[in-house]
Amino acid sequence: MKQAATTIHVATCGKGLYEFTEPAARWVAGQGIGTGLLTLFVQHTSASLVIQENADPEVQSDLNTFFERLAPEDGRLYIHTIEGPDDMPAHIRAALTQTQLSIPVFNGRMALGTWQGLYLFEHRAAPHRRNIVLHIIGE
Repeated sequence: MKQAATTIHVATCGKGLYEFTEPAARWVAGQGIGTGLLTLFVQHTSASLVIQENADPEVQSDLNTFFERLAPEDGRLYIHTIEGPDDMPAHIRAALTQTQLSIPVFNGRMALGTWQGLYLFEHRAAPHRRNIVLHIIGE
């Protein structure tokens, strides 16, 4: 059994989905593991990870719009407002999505479907540099 880990950094320009499928795929392919499990973990409480369609950008637009309605930036709704009007909604959005993903690895590649891509879902309005830890185990 072999294992490896690394960190991918994703620079964001504010709210939205940022695809990082290619750098993750390149790293997995370079590990020499044919069959295994890849775990991804975002080290933040106001961003999340999602597997989502990467063919039509309207999907991303609709997701952003939906989450704006689901957890609006309205200071009257929240007690935690010291870090700005987007902070508590960002925590809610992260709680409703995922901070960790697991993806099977077959033949040295992530077993993603045809239209699936890996995304960092940034929930804050300001630019950030987000850390995503990748860990693979297998043989």
